[in-house]
Amino acid sequence: MDLILPSSGLVFWQLIGFLALLFILIKFAWKPMLAALEERETSIDNALKSAELARTEMANLKAENEKLLAEARLERDTILKKAHESSAKMIEDAKQESLKAGAQMIENAKAVIETEKKAALADVKTQVATLTLEVAEKLLRKNLSEDKAQKELVDEFVKDLKLN
Repeated sequence: MDLILPSSGLVFWQLIGFLALLFILIKFAWKPMLAALEERETSIDNALKSAELARTEMANLKAENEKLLAEARLERDTILKKAHESSAKMIEDAKQESLKAGAQMIENAKAVIETEKKAALADVKTQVATLTLEVAEKLLRKNLSEDKAQKELVDEFVKDLKLN
């Protein structure tokens, strides 16, 4: 049984060695380990605070971005509405202008047609009068070449004059 139970001297020396080791660790290693743990705890707290601050800042930026996006959409809608109204007005103005120009062209064409019609009628009248004179001249030459025909024509004119 001596092998299983240690002797009292061994326990004593082990206890002395343990206490000496514990004293040395407390004196030289315990303070730096506690300082390192405190430093680590402080850095973790700072990191958590920074993360919380960053999360708050991101939430603020997200809200601001959403606000800017809403403003941009509103401005885009306003610009599109103005552009649509402007294009509709330009189209309407162009239609009105083309209708005026078309009406003016029609009036000018009517005036030109009327002028050409009057000129054509005057030309036709002149040609008819010329042809009538030529036909009358030919008839008169043919009919008045003899004396008897001349007397008959004069008598006929006289009758016509009395009737009118």
